Amino acid sequence: MLLVLLFYILNTVEEPFTPLSVFVFSTKISYFVAYVSLHLFIHYSFLTELEQVLVVRMPVATSTEPQTYVFTKPDTSGWKLSDFEMGDTLGTGSFGRVRIAKLKSRGEYYAIKCLKKREILKMKQVQHLNQEKQILMELSHPFIVNMMCSFQDENRVYFVLEFVVGGEVFTHLRSAGRFPNDVAKFYHAELVLAFEYLHSKDIIYRDLKPENLLLDGKGHVKVTDFGFAKKVTDRTYTLCGTPEYLAPEVIQSKGHGKAVDWWTMGVLLYEFIAGHPPFFDETPIRTYEKILAGRFKFPNWFDSRARDLVKGLLQTDHTKRLGTLKDGVADVKNHPFFRGANWEKLYGRHYHAPIPVKVKSPGDTSNFESYPESGDKRLPPLAPSQQLEFRGF
Repeated sequence: MLLVLLFYILNTVEEPFTPLSVFVFSTKISYFVAYVSLHLFIHYSFLTELEQVLVVRMPVATSTEPQTYVFTKPDTSGWKLSDFEMGDTLGTGSFGRVRIAKLKSRGEYYAIKCLKKREILKMKQVQHLNQEKQILMELSHPFIVNMMCSFQDENRVYFVLEFVVGGEVFTHLRSAGRFPNDVAKFYHAELVLAFEYLHSKDIIYRDLKPENLLLDGKGHVKVTDFGFAKKVTDRTYTLCGTPEYLAPEVIQSKGHGKAVDWWTMGVLLYEFIAGHPPFFDETPIRTYEKILAGRFKFPNWFDSRARDLVKGLLQTDHTKRLGTLKDGVADVKNHPFFRGANWEKLYGRHYHAPIPVKVKSPGDTSNFESYPESGDKRLPPLAPSQQLEFRGF
């Protein structure tokens, strides 16, 4: 496929070589390099209307949250794999899978991310994984999945996470086709608060999409999978993310910061309301071309206030993007799309969520997709020097 793309690029250079043809050629080569780099990285990385409408007129937003959320973590000292009864697979990735697990001593359910050490070493991702762990352990927010602890055995690293029973937002969106305007507004508002919190800690997330959002038992959103998250005080140059959601500055490898998350918020809001991402095309390289040009269309029925917010978030020039201007997140909170929202009540989860989640029991996994189980295959032991790389897990 890559050779075909390169052949196509080389054979579309017009002769004689004019300044214009050279510019077009160099642009296509840039797209090709970005395409190759990104897909190598990704390959190896691992309804109803609102029950209660937001009717309180929104006060002037500030960049600080009105109250502090504290998640009380259980005493996890000494936790090990044998303390849990492992259940169904909730999701899979490059290094392993996430499974529901019941803590035998207390009957509580958790989601355990089981990661193969050999695969982590093979892809040189130990430092990356440690970074993910440190970020997760630092976070405590009502709309972000909480991490309890990590431990390891001779073959795997385990992250013990809060079990979020409602399944992926992706599943609910696919079932509905698209979300009504008020549903999109509700979940987008909760995510605004989550990203305000992350950015206050100089953390960029970089992988926002419906597959990485879960619903809890009451239908509120939870951001999960911090594999691409990073602490950044200025800019970073790592090429990562999902093609349809990449910001222009990521594709161009010009360095990026918190503005990329506001771009993905624009992509997500469009997808919530339209039912598909704004820049989707048949091939990634065409998707990148659309992103760099900022080229997308709204359906005729797209809400005018939502349309204006999406345009503000999908500014190709990150210095002009909503959320990164002088007033920061307050510009997003005070946008007419959120008129009537009471941010303090949202943060306190005082509103009824618009998507009802059916829960049969505390360990119910019926809201998740089914995955074939791999079985507990015995893995070859690692050398002592390899085990040393996992100190601290």
